[in-house]
Amino acid sequence: MSAPTKKFTAEIDAALYQELIAVAKQNRQSQCYVLEQALEFYLHNVVPSQQLVRPEVMNAFEQSVTRNRDLLERLAK
Repeated sequence: MSAPTKKFTAEIDAALYQELIAVAKQNRQSQCYVLEQALEFYLHNVVPSQQLVRPEVMNAFEQSVTRNRDLLERLAK
């Protein structure tokens, strides 16, 4: 018995959509399957990794970048 499904509509970048179709066709998979796999990977791997840094550390980092923007740009050159 398959898992229950939920229909939704989304607008995505046209080039990304074409890539989705090409990957699905190349792997002989449905577009739905490829999209589900991508969402599952993102939700289970990418999102948790974004939360590894404590918010106060990111806040301090962002303040430092803002405060030192001129220096950072000069160093980049």
